[in-house]
Amino acid sequence: ISICRDLPNIEVITFSVNGISDLEPLHQCQNLSELYLRKNNITSLDELFYLKTLPRLRVLWLAENPCCGPDPHRYRMTVLRNLPSLQKLDNQAVTEEELSQALVDGVEITAPPARRSVENGWSESTASSATGSTTEPESELLSCSLEETNKTQEELDMKPVRRDKYSSFAPQETDCSCKKRNNVLSAILLLMKELDAEELEIIQQTVARRLQKKELQEE
Repeated sequence: ISICRDLPNIEVITFSVNGISDLEPLHQCQNLSELYLRKNNITSLDELFYLKTLPRLRVLWLAENPCCGPDPHRYRMTVLRNLPSLQKLDNQAVTEEELSQALVDGVEITAPPARRSVENGWSESTASSATGSTTEPESELLSCSLEETNKTQEELDMKPVRRDKYSSFAPQETDCSCKKRNNVLSAILLLMKELDAEELEIIQQTVARRLQKKELQEE
């Protein structure tokens, strides 16, 4: 996430499932309009302090982080009190009634969170990945990979991937390679959102040629 310090003009960021706990690198991304942070290690809503300076932020997905806590109403009200310009939070549209209620039920965040000893949750993420790879069955890894890819497609209003699309390579894939394929697919889908009609046509032609070649090889 530290790379964001060098990307002040970036408009859409998808960092879901990345072990992130520190949002400070985002505070200079003044053009950021959509931010997807689902299922990370963000433990405190105080991290919203760094998003309050982003004037164009309209979409935030923060669900499945520890900071959401046991009270979903208090969590949502606090986010909306500090980020009243949001139009959608956790894939749910923000209403005028909620913004008004947030002034009563939400908690105002006025100071940055205390610094952590582990930057960006990298060590925790690495450790959990290392232990999980030896215990999770491959079928569960495949389900996880598909779930995260489909979540990214849901964020982009695209159709989900069918499980049988991955069934041909699932038994041979390791945890690392499954996640790599998932990350590559998610990145491609996100980049396609930025292409115009002519560029999408080029991709369509390239994919058609690849599919034709693959069919000939299988025959």
